[in-house]
Amino acid sequence: MIKVRVEVHEEDARFSLPVQAESINRAVTIMKERHPSRDVRVVFPIDPQEFFAEGSKETGTERRQTATAPPPFPKSTKG
Repeated sequence: MIKVRVEVHEEDARFSLPVQAESINRAVTIMKERHPSRDVRVVFPIDPQEFFAEGSKETGTERRQTATAPPPFPKSTKG
């Protein structure tokens, strides 16, 4: 398991939060599933001390850390 910070963008609004997953690609996919039609990016540089998630062998499952995440963006009404 790894942990990376992912940023979600919609027009002028954005937020970032750490995501724990099996891979960087899976972390981005998790956030794209939660925020469809939003721009999702990995925040670089990746912190090497935070990259390998603690307890990853014990959990064996993906987990999103949302304690600091704001609620999802409302659906856009633009056509």
